[in-house]
Amino acid sequence: AELEALESVAAAFALGYQNRAMHGTIRTLLETYLGRGAAERVLNGNIVRGQADTIDTVIWYSDIIGFTRIADELASEHLLSFLNEYVACQVEAIEAHGGEVLKFIGDGILAIFSDVDQGKARGNALDAALSAEARVAALNATRRAGELRTTDFYLALHAGDLLFGNFGSASRLDFTVLGPAVNEASRIAAMCRLVEQHMLCSSAFASAIGEARQALVSVGRYALRGVWRPQDLFTLDPEYDLR
Repeated sequence: AELEALESVAAAFALGYQNRAMHGTIRTLLETYLGRGAAERVLNGNIVRGQADTIDTVIWYSDIIGFTRIADELASEHLLSFLNEYVACQVEAIEAHGGEVLKFIGDGILAIFSDVDQGKARGNALDAALSAEARVAALNATRRAGELRTTDFYLALHAGDLLFGNFGSASRLDFTVLGPAVNEASRIAAMCRLVEQHMLCSSAFASAIGEARQALVSVGRYALRGVWRPQDLFTLDPEYDLR
């Protein structure tokens, strides 16, 4: 009788289990390719073109130093693993400090740090930057010991309002962020080489970072390509102890 009872509910149970397992697989897939926040929005039905929310957030924009030259010099079978190792150092640091990676742009990373407390969001982003630097330093030590090519990354930290949602055509959508602040962050990252600094922060980022503001020093005021207003840029004071 018990076996017959199990057989009578087996089909319904299998269907329910399959549905639950499929939902978990879809969530994992979306989080892997879109990021946690975007995946949650898509799963909740935010799939309409032009549907977007305005968010006030901290923007992380980074790229690998000298990657174009490195790509020309490295054999193709080694290039992907090289890129993965340096990207992993940054992504792991970003996610460990509450950030969300939105997109890989070639060798670059676009990520955001959001929190009701904007000072906390900025602090998390700065902590992630320091963690990423430490991870890359450790990776470089390992690679040098194996006589392998090493590099580092340039990073811009900015803050501002962005549109976060669906953009594209009727047949192909991307869930990402749009707004002048993203363009400004990319321009700030491009300034790193000019001012010989691995990390630069905008005045918008520095203005609400709290006590950590003491760790930032000005590198001057610069006109950024495509940005109508010059920007005051900052970097970490190498003599300041953040601990």
